[in-house]
Amino acid sequence: MREHSDDAIADFSHRTLEVDGVPKTVHVAGSGPGVVLMPEMPGISPDVLRFARWVRDAGFTVYVPSLFGADGAYPTAKAGEEVVRRACVSAEFRAFAGGGTSPVTRWLRGLARIAHAECGGPGVGAIGLCFTGNFALTMALEPAVIAPVVNHPSLPLDDPGGLELGDEDAAALRDRISRDGLKVLAYRFEGDRWCTGQRFAAYQALLGDAFDGRVLPDTAANTDPPPFFRDVVGTPHSVVTAHLVDAEGHPTLWARDEILAFLTERL
Repeated sequence: MREHSDDAIADFSHRTLEVDGVPKTVHVAGSGPGVVLMPEMPGISPDVLRFARWVRDAGFTVYVPSLFGADGAYPTAKAGEEVVRRACVSAEFRAFAGGGTSPVTRWLRGLARIAHAECGGPGVGAIGLCFTGNFALTMALEPAVIAPVVNHPSLPLDDPGGLELGDEDAAALRDRISRDGLKVLAYRFEGDRWCTGQRFAAYQALLGDAFDGRVLPDTAANTDPPPFFRDVVGTPHSVVTAHLVDAEGHPTLWARDEILAFLTERL
């Protein structure tokens, strides 16, 4: 039984990092190559932090930027719904079809440059989750990003086959990934209504063999997620966070280990 309580994030440093004159709080821990781990809705939850610690313990410096919600808060349904409403009307995000690439990805690319400068190595990893899932791909417009992991990308919310990308960015990403031989690792549950097979098909059409989309059966999802995921998300969704089952040999734990192995291989 997991604790239903907030996470104090006491084992991370809490930094204010500025990109293009815009400051944001970033929680940082570990040593080794840099990995930017973006939160899922409704924020940097205890489950997101659990995954961040796994990344840290695998030998990386993990950077977790605060983009929405209350950092460390256990995801309740009421508070989570309010965070989603605010994010959907924020100028930083493009939650719906036709909006193109979310402006916040420019800030995140700057964070990747900072992480690379601080940590060295061949480049950095970028892991997106849910609302930020596709941001890991968009961050690959930054040359420092060489290991993008796209987890259950949910944007745009109103187009199951959309990619939350402007046309120019989509073309530039396709060219960069092909030119540099990058691989994009991705995960979703089979019956996820927020990240459908149509979306993965659209990624495949854009990126070809560079897109490695893994689909887990719905029966592999944790059946007792926090209230936001049970009552608002309402479907198997968060493969390596809220719907992960921390049991040896479990498919979601295999997914976690595949991601850590991918980062190790690339970084």
